Amino acid sequence: MVWPYNSKTRKKVQDLLDSTKRQMTTKPQRKNESLVDETFWVWETRFGLWSTQTVEGCQYTLGLTGMTRDAVVDMTRWHLQHLQEGDLDQYTRVVNDGVVGGKL
Repeated sequence: MVWPYNSKTRKKVQDLLDSTKRQMTTKPQRKNESLVDETFWVWETRFGLWSTQTVEGCQYTLGLTGMTRDAVVDMTRWHLQHLQEGDLDQYTRVVNDGVVGGKL
């Protein structure tokens, strides 16, 4: 059977594709999500923790997770401030590189 493809069905198919694309690109609403300082989002995770993520178009890509909303908001602000000032490396260090040495 040949599928009848005319202008009417073309419009229906295009509308369906547009609708599907909108659904795929629309960000799902997170629990207790809010925009802070017009710079980053903060929301509650399904495990009761709090996470942040910088907005699209921000100079820095940063995301943190912590126990309380106030803690992650304060630390995200602190990280962004020191990233802008260029001195974050003076306040942070790598404790372990995560590589297992030797023969297993």
